[in-house]
Amino acid sequence: MRHRIVGNMSKGRRVRPLAGLAMGVCLLTLAVSVSAAPPASYSKEYTITIDASALTPPTWWQVPGKTPMIMTLDPESTEAFRTTAPRTLALKPGSYRFGTFTFDFPFAVTLEGVLEYAPSLDQCVSGRGTQVLTIKCSRTQPYGGQREY
Repeated sequence: MRHRIVGNMSKGRRVRPLAGLAMGVCLLTLAVSVSAAPPASYSKEYTITIDASALTPPTWWQVPGKTPMIMTLDPESTEAFRTTAPRTLALKPGSYRFGTFTFDFPFAVTLEGVLEYAPSLDQCVSGRGTQVLTIKCSRTQPYGGQREY
């Protein structure tokens, strides 16, 4: 078997020509796969408005990973959003959670940029198929319904 000498002979490194080529192809493939972006439909951000102003008494709310957290900060000095006014978020398609100190529920932004959530939330949440999520109840099961999530 013949080997080609690569680099400094004093270090004794020998590389088979095909092995070096294979390693180069692997590195190139890895570089291309790392730099490949997700499909454009998954990376587009949509303007989603969250309106929890109907909640009484007013409180603070969060969408973990997208807004300031309410559970880890002093409510009086936090930058978390209050339920007293609608707020707009830039959200990519995916799954999210709306939460206050007393309840939370999952919702999703579809590839078309509209909202989706469980039908069992319809009595307290509106906005399915739109870009405005409106929360109308201080808890998501005011009438003892069964959760679908």
